[in-house]
Amino acid sequence: MRLLTYLTYLSIFTIIISCQQSDKQIAEEIKDWQTPFEKGNGNQTATYNEVISFYENLAKSYSTINLEEIGITDSGSPLHLVSFSKSNIDWNSVNEDKIKILINNGIHPGESDGIDATMMLMRDLATGKLDAPDNLIFSAIAVYNVGGSLNRNSHTRTNQNGPEAYGFRGNARNYDLNRDFIKADSRNAQSFYQVYHKVNPDIFIDNHVSNGADYQYTLTHLFTQHNKLGKAAGNYLYNNLQKDLEQRLLDRDHPMTPYVNVYGVSPENGFSQFMDHPRYSTGYTTLWNTLGFMIETHMLKPYKDRVLGTQAIMEETIALGSQNMTRIKEARTASFKEFNNARFYALNHINDKAKADTLLFKGYKAIRDVSEVTGQELLTYDRNQPFEKKTPYYNHFIATDSIKIPEFYVIPQGQWEVIELLRMNNIQMEVLPSDSTMTVTQYRIEDYDTNRNAYEGHYPHSKVRISKKDIELRFRGSDIIIPTAQPGIRYILETLEPQGQDSFFKWNFFDTILQQKEGFSSYVFENTAKEMLTADAGLKKEFDSIKNANSKFAQSNYAQLKWLHDRSPNYEKAHLNYPIYKVHYND
Repeated sequence: MRLLTYLTYLSIFTIIISCQQSDKQIAEEIKDWQTPFEKGNGNQTATYNEVISFYENLAKSYSTINLEEIGITDSGSPLHLVSFSKSNIDWNSVNEDKIKILINNGIHPGESDGIDATMMLMRDLATGKLDAPDNLIFSAIAVYNVGGSLNRNSHTRTNQNGPEAYGFRGNARNYDLNRDFIKADSRNAQSFYQVYHKVNPDIFIDNHVSNGADYQYTLTHLFTQHNKLGKAAGNYLYNNLQKDLEQRLLDRDHPMTPYVNVYGVSPENGFSQFMDHPRYSTGYTTLWNTLGFMIETHMLKPYKDRVLGTQAIMEETIALGSQNMTRIKEARTASFKEFNNARFYALNHINDKAKADTLLFKGYKAIRDVSEVTGQELLTYDRNQPFEKKTPYYNHFIATDSIKIPEFYVIPQGQWEVIELLRMNNIQMEVLPSDSTMTVTQYRIEDYDTNRNAYEGHYPHSKVRISKKDIELRFRGSDIIIPTAQPGIRYILETLEPQGQDSFFKWNFFDTILQQKEGFSSYVFENTAKEMLTADAGLKKEFDSIKNANSKFAQSNYAQLKWLHDRSPNYEKAHLNYPIYKVHYND
């Protein structure tokens, strides 16, 4: 009995020694793998070359780390996708036995917190400092905006507290890449499509730094809008993932709040959720029912605190994702099924001011003083007067439009730019084998507004008003059929419906239909116009009515003749007719 007791104690002692040696070994490994952030004074971020070199060496040393070059960016360099998994990753498999998390870093390189936090997290997963779950595939784009990262300086983040030097917001072609996920003007976005559909993440995180008001929090989150995400995935995001993550961070003494979406006013009286339309990264990933959010650290807090807080959020997301993998995958699967079985699809959500959640918000007293520079009112915040108060948070949205989902769209082969974007997004399509006549629904653009100022290389349209009619139309062999019953149904509807918030029409892909290509000479068309009025009493009555009601019209020879020309057989069919067509079988 004494011998058994002795052997038991010896065994326990051996285990303790072994654990101590293991911990010491891990500590030594981590010391060997310190990042530039850790080696400095807490206010440095790694350069682009340091980031890539770090991951190259990590992948050579640990079989659990995989580094890939994917696509190309506007800078001429590829995207680097780094992944951790305890088992070999087969990207040809759906990997549904794993929780798949994708991180995007450096979309705005001056917001570098995520770059440094992810380097440390990947290292901790590889060395075993962080006990990684067996069912995890953790992937990250090392630096998304390569061109902006290489454009390194220390001045452009005017309001930000560190790091000492950083990259620029615009990419190699000066695009803000977080507005490019639908229009895809950049090679970066086109390569992101490859990364996203390769990983097919269950959870997506884009790491950022906030601007705007001052408040007590270092960490804020910007979850994709749950009503827009919709269905089972939206419900799980709102009722489970967000609340659980907030609680876990609070338990780690990292309290966080929703992104404070205010400018020029104090948040203490309430604020609304930021709507992440499909042009944004999380709005794009929503189109495949991924649970997405942005980490938004506070620009005025110390850089070290921001980086460590970002790392903590990613660590807790790993834990939550692993523990709730089955529920998350069930929610995504249910959402795919619900959207494919739906007859209607909601477009263009707006904030529902009648409904709000309540935050126990920790802010600073707002002070309205007089600017010594301008002599005008200036809003500042007094950190010596912190407060905690219940604050309304307007995070519920309702749709203003709804469209009936067709069985498929028909796209003439001449619209190759749109077809290519659909292909890049893994949209299934068929090719008409021969010339065919079909009954289709055609949209006509009745009215729209256009931005007067450039916005990310475009002059987007808004307030699009359409009419529609069913017509028989002859299509050519090799025109494209897009069935809606497929995983990419939401991408198809959001981009091809012209009134959608980020449709291809709104991003100027079809501006050629807004301009007439042919005209008329008044002295030639005069006789034709006269014949039209003589032959059609109804047309003459409408014409005379407009002349009587509109003096400007009545005094313009050209305006009157143009009105008649637009109603003549000479009027070109392409003008204002949207060149994407819908087919409904179940009307």
